[in-house]
Amino acid sequence: MPLIGYARVSTDDQTPLPQAQALKAAGCAEIHEEQASGGNRARPVVARVLERIGRGDTLVVVRIDRLARSLSHLLEIIERLEAKGAFFRSLTDPIDTASPQGKFTLQVLGAAAEFERALIRERTKAGLAAARSEGRIGGNPGLRARDPEALRRMRLARQDGHMERLRETARDWVPHVRRLRPDMAWEDVLRLVNAPLPPERRWTQGRLMRAVKAYVRDGFLPATVLGRAAPRVADDRLPAIVAAIRGADPDITLQAICTRLEAMRERTPRGRTRWQPSSVRMLLERAKRLGLLD
Repeated sequence: MPLIGYARVSTDDQTPLPQAQALKAAGCAEIHEEQASGGNRARPVVARVLERIGRGDTLVVVRIDRLARSLSHLLEIIERLEAKGAFFRSLTDPIDTASPQGKFTLQVLGAAAEFERALIRERTKAGLAAARSEGRIGGNPGLRARDPEALRRMRLARQDGHMERLRETARDWVPHVRRLRPDMAWEDVLRLVNAPLPPERRWTQGRLMRAVKAYVRDGFLPATVLGRAAPRVADDRLPAIVAAIRGADPDITLQAICTRLEAMRERTPRGRTRWQPSSVRMLLERAKRLGLLD
């Protein structure tokens, strides 16, 4: 299992050498160093590491704060690693997602983060209600005065909140976008994303594209996913969709693919609304001939 180390320092007068030595002692044959603020999510070195890391690899840091300064950011990174079949380990914190104990610790951290957000929401509501009852104007005085620093902090807070909400749904759409874009049109990607979801969790195309752009901006997806999809021959569209369904779940049955296609309201090659396993098998064979499926 290849171990890939990441070391970060914040200023020029700091040295990543102690971190690099600890990572090397832990068995990391490949170590990436970066000088950047931990609060900056768009760090180029960590973005390249996350893009290159592959199945079975483990990203190793000396401490969690070398990789992320907030729990939401850490969970985003770990979810991206899990989507690629990779793992995460901190040498001085009890987190190793390759072990049951590390996964349990991560689940506890996630639950604690959600509990903390709920407490903050409740305290905010209670504070505003108390202020109104006393005749005081709620809100941030700096925002009312249009103070540039207060406005900047508000934008950052909104961005963090938006990324946190995206993290909670990333498993629904990130793997599809990573595998299918830009080879498949957004309309077809959207239908593949929405097919297994209940109505209240389904995406619109505009909302999905905004989410993808946010993940590209912060380095969680490569910029290539935003490229223009090449025109596809009409006869190749159904094989591509069936190949995408099988690619997302190699163990899926032919009947389950039929159910998924019907949920997407795809018609059979003969224009019928009900799918049969024989039609799916035929499309899978065509997808193999087209090189769309291993």
